[in-house]
Amino acid sequence: MSKLRQAVGGADPTPGDADPRSRWRSVTVYRSPEEVTPGGQLPAPLAALGDSVEVQVRPAPGDKGTELAARLRVGAATGPRTAEDPDGDARSREEVRSALREAKQLIEVGEVLRVDPAPHGHRPRTPGGKLVETATRHAGGEGVL
Repeated sequence: MSKLRQAVGGADPTPGDADPRSRWRSVTVYRSPEEVTPGGQLPAPLAALGDSVEVQVRPAPGDKGTELAARLRVGAATGPRTAEDPDGDARSREEVRSALREAKQLIEVGEVLRVDPAPHGHRPRTPGGKLVETATRHAGGEGVL
């Protein structure tokens, strides 16, 4: 059974929320399901994650586009281990969220929008400039500070 067929087929009967890695993350894309997965192909950022993620595509509530959801497969290989994150789980969750955001941008806008470098040039070396640079760098991860 193809990954996309499983995803479009509906809800997964196995409870995934017991493991935080398996929590669904989703975005609403203001396009039809056919535009989100043309020819049954996943958007490139999600396809790049391969078999480590499970993807669902379904109409969004209220006929407001398409809901694109992804989660790590339980037991999927995670990223490299570090002292702060010995299982690599946070990095993997970050990759899923980032892939969803990038897929949404590619489908709706046609490109992935980046903040860096700043469009007006270099930020001054001030406490405020340093704060903005730090926030920008961290926001690319899970999208929250």
